[in-house]
Parts: sequence; structure tokens; C-alpha cells
Amino acid sequence: MASIRKRSKAWQVRIQRNNHPDISKTFKTRAEALAWARAIEHELDNGVTPTSNPNATLGELLVRYQANITPTKKGASVEHYRIAKWLRHPLSLREISEVNSVSLSKWRDESIAKCTAPNTIRLELAVISHLFNIARTEWGFNHLENPVEGFRLPKLPKGRVRRVDEHELERIAECTDSPLLPLIITVAVETAMRRGEIAALRWEHVCLETCTALLPDTKNGDTRKVPLSTLVVKILKSLPRVTKGSVFNITDHAISVAFIRACKRAKVEGLHFHDLRHEAISRLFERGFSLPEVATISGHRTWAMLSRYTHLKAQDLVKRLG
Repeated sequence: MASIRKRSKAWQVRIQRNNHPDISKTFKTRAEALAWARAIEHELDNGVTPTSNPNATLGELLVRYQANITPTKKGASVEHYRIAKWLRHPLSLREISEVNSVSLSKWRDESIAKCTAPNTIRLELAVISHLFNIARTEWGFNHLENPVEGFRLPKLPKGRVRRVDEHELERIAECTDSPLLPLIITVAVETAMRRGEIAALRWEHVCLETCTALLPDTKNGDTRKVPLSTLVVKILKSLPRVTKGSVFNITDHAISVAFIRACKRAKVEGLHFHDLRHEAISRLFERGFSLPEVATISGHRTWAMLSRYTHLKAQDLVKRLG
């Protein structure tokens, strides 16, 4: 049975059972203490071993999540940054049971006030949501409720329609200290490859004879073979080639940093590296490629996904209308 006693202005619960370590936790109200005690006793009655640390903080569970769950994801490198951001926030010091929709709504409003992008807020909350689900289903925190479920998320803005012209790309290439960035920009616009795909490109997957590059591990999990234009083949032939290894020997994060710095120096505003993929896909359509052909190059599975990146120039369509 659980014993509940008042200590100062708090209520302490202590649960003792044979063949189980003692479990204790402190609450602000007696009602909270009773609810927690019932939940833990219910777990014990059903043969579930509660966590050895019921007072674990959000930060402690985030560290455990980062060590055991994050490495299994394709976006592991990006998620490490998101978790590091959460660990710097005071909310990480709270016990996991005290992290609720009220505290998260306050965090959300603070993030909006700091002009954090809506999608960034959504992605950071997705980490917390998945953490709660894992803690409840795999780590013995069966009494937890996911505070993100039913939570009011910030609305996403309309899809980006940013197109890039050659003058902007030339200025960016001229304003970078990286000898690789101009080459990578050209490859991105010519192939519609993602930043991570370019960074992960390896010589053993490049065939200059057939002008193709194999991408064995893409974002959606499929293997994709990308056709290489004459310009891209020329770039690859200009690089020091080995039998195996990275083509560009650069990380995706380093590409982003170099691109952002070059854009600032070139005074090119509102441009992201991912917009180059958007631009590449739009150019393919403008050159007359069919939907299946573009999808084969870009790796999109459905038209709905592909249409988010496609914004044709009206003046080019006028020429085709006659």
C-alpha cells in the first residue's frame, strides 16, 4: 500500500512492495499524490516494473532519448541540435510529470515572440511528443499523458514560392570563401539533390560513363539513381578522384553555414539552400520534362508532394501557349 504524508507544504508518497525497490515522490497537492500512487500501484498490480527514477526530469529523459532513440533516425544529426536546445531551456529541469500543456504553451508563446519559425516550433515539439510516447510505452512511465497531443500548434505559412535567378547564384558564388560551394550550388540546381544527399555522395556510387549517381539512402528510405547533366559531369571530372570515399568531403551542416554566409555577403535575402532543389524541379518542368520523369529525378512519390516545390514562371508558359 502507498503511504502519504504531509511534509512542510508538500505531500510525499512512498510505495513499498516485496521484491521491488521503494518508490517515492513529492507533490504540491494531496490529489496529485493520490493520483500518482494509484497509477504506480496499478502498474505493479499488472506486473509492470515502474522506472527506477520516477522523479526523473525532462532533461534526464531527453539525454536517455538522445542516446537510445535519436541514433535510429535518419535526421539524427539535426535532432541532436533540437535536443541540445531543449536541454538549455529551464523546462528541462522540471520533473517529467510537471511538463504539461500549460508549460509547453508558455514555451510556444515565448518562441513565437522570439520570431522562431512555426515549422521549427512544430519540429521541436515533435521531439517532446515522441519522448513522452517512448517513456510511456517502453520506459515504464505508464501514468504519463502526452501533453503535445491535442496541443494548439502554430499555423504554417503558405508554401514558399522563391525562385532563383542566375545573377543571384553568381553573386553568391563570388562571395564565398569555400572553393566547394560554387560547385555544390551548380550540382544542386542541375540535379535537384538535397543538401544531405550531396554531402553524402560517394565516388563508388558515381558512374561518369553512364552519367549517373546512385543515392542508396535517401530521405524517404528509397534508393534513387540521379542522371547527371554534362555540366555536373564536368565538375566531377575536375575533382580529385579516388576509388572510394566522399566526393565533396563536407558535411551538410558546413554547406548550410557556407551558403548562409555567402548570401549575407552577396546581399541575397530570403534564400535557403533547399530553395535550389525547388528551383531545379521547376526548371525541369519548364524544360518540358513530364511528371513521372521529374519524380524519377527528384525522388518524390506523389504529385501532391512534388507540387509543393514547383512554381513555373508565367512568362515561360506564355511562350508555349503561342
